[in-house]
Amino acid sequence: MVPLGVKGGLQENNLSAYLVAAAGSSAYVCLDAGTVYSGVEKAISNRVFSIPAGEVVRTQIRAYLISHAHLDHVAGLLLGAPDDTPKSIYGLPSCLATLQNDYFNWRAWPNFGDGGSPPALKKYQLRELPLQQETALENTPLRVQAFALSHGQPYQSAAFLVRNGRSYLLYLGDTGADAVEQSQHLRAVWQAVQPLVKARQLKAIFIEASYPNSQPVKQLFGHLTPALLMQEMQVLSQLTGPAALRGLPVVITHLKPSPGNEAAIKQQLTDANKLHLQLLFPEQGQRLEF
Repeated sequence: MVPLGVKGGLQENNLSAYLVAAAGSSAYVCLDAGTVYSGVEKAISNRVFSIPAGEVVRTQIRAYLISHAHLDHVAGLLLGAPDDTPKSIYGLPSCLATLQNDYFNWRAWPNFGDGGSPPALKKYQLRELPLQQETALENTPLRVQAFALSHGQPYQSAAFLVRNGRSYLLYLGDTGADAVEQSQHLRAVWQAVQPLVKARQLKAIFIEASYPNSQPVKQLFGHLTPALLMQEMQVLSQLTGPAALRGLPVVITHLKPSPGNEAAIKQQLTDANKLHLQLLFPEQGQRLEF
């Protein structure tokens, strides 16, 4: 994993985007794409890559997996499109419809998609992911299953369960808690991954914590707090048994960098970590291995 952007707002050069590849491979998939080029430059400064940023984007990013089409998750993809090479963008139908109809429409941005307003430049093939069915990601050894999430009813986001061989990684886009969203979307994800957790095949969970616990519920806008995140981890623990979660890497994404927020979120998560999860706070451009 190479985080290209880790924040949930304000810093436009550090927004949600995570490269993932099989160990030893340079065939990356980009999970969300709020910041791309600036994140690759940061990774180069950390000696993660030894080739120019443009070459990384054009040749080593083989496809995009987009959880939802909010700008802080797609801006880097859109802005980099003129200099990118042809590749696929995978997502749920509602996400791809927004990309095609609201961005790739010759009004907001040229039509780099393969449908919509003519002429379609067809640089990107927009590929719909069926829910909870594994799909091969082209030009990589990776496969993915998509799950629906609720990012402020009725807006849909997605979680991606990425597989390489017998190893899995779970990446969740922006999501509210089931209790707040009055849904069962997260429970469905936990039920799907619980056997992988027990078998130690799930190597990490990437999940958001956007606001500290002081944020009013009516102002969460489909996001998690540390308390809500830990409630969801308790649900997973009930399915797996608490021992299975001990030491599981949980990477905290999408922290809103308003003054004081990040320190409060980190402290609240640490204080509430009764399950002994391995909490990780990713840094832009710093490689992670699982």
